Amino acid sequence: MRQLEELSLPTSRASLKEAQATLLNAEQTYGRTAKLAASGDATRVALDAAQRDLDVARTQTRSAQFQVSTNTPGGSDYVTGETQLTQAQAALNTAKSRLGYAQISAPRAGVLITRNVERGAVVQAGAALLGLAPDGPTQLQLAIDERNLSKLALQQKAIASADAYASQKFAAVVSYINPSIDIARASVEVKLDVADPPAYLRQDMTVSVDIEVGRGENALVVPGRSVHDALSAAPWVMLIRNGRAVKQPVRLGLQGNTLTEILDGVAEGDFVLPVSSTVLEGARARAAAP
Repeated sequence: MRQLEELSLPTSRASLKEAQATLLNAEQTYGRTAKLAASGDATRVALDAAQRDLDVARTQTRSAQFQVSTNTPGGSDYVTGETQLTQAQAALNTAKSRLGYAQISAPRAGVLITRNVERGAVVQAGAALLGLAPDGPTQLQLAIDERNLSKLALQQKAIASADAYASQKFAAVVSYINPSIDIARASVEVKLDVADPPAYLRQDMTVSVDIEVGRGENALVVPGRSVHDALSAAPWVMLIRNGRAVKQPVRLGLQGNTLTEILDGVAEGDFVLPVSSTVLEGARARAAAP
């Protein structure tokens, strides 16, 4: 492009000026010779030579004009140069992209925890080459049974521990609940933020988490193993009243791993039989101190 602008175009313009000057001289010479030939002072040979020189000058002028036109913006040589420049830029971008494929850069700071490739190895596109544990906030990722989805909410507090350090608890907070369900496992993905992770916590560790889904003050609770049909719409317990076993429908509140809150149906001090008991309704029964 610089050659067209700095050399070819100025040269062609200079050639055009020279051709135009030659044409002007040829036109003047032909005019004089034609007058002389008309008066008999010039021969036919001289007039033919002047006509020939004029035709040659006109042809050279047209050629010089075409050369100037093709070297200016919009002309064929200029367009060809632009096309070649565009192709060269595209080739450069392609080469840069290919060079980028040969370099693997970490998307963020972190600790490299796995490496599945050695220097100089040929790899396939899409293959996992390196595993990175990124720096930043620590999160716990859980798969919780979808039946418990209604009990979950963002910002719920939790207590967690790694199975390898079961006695060392640390706090966490529910920060994400996946809007979809894993059909294969009938579970929902939940993530918890850990503001102050313990030093022993590692990537892919197995952890146990207790999420506080509710809190009740002065709650009346019974052992969870004493509630019949706890997951149905009509839970009940077997009580001892007046020396006999009585089936008593109840309304449940919060349910933990070991204890279940009773909202209605049982009073403080009632004796509740475990589900494993073989006592039938109406049978004589007597409570014994544990």
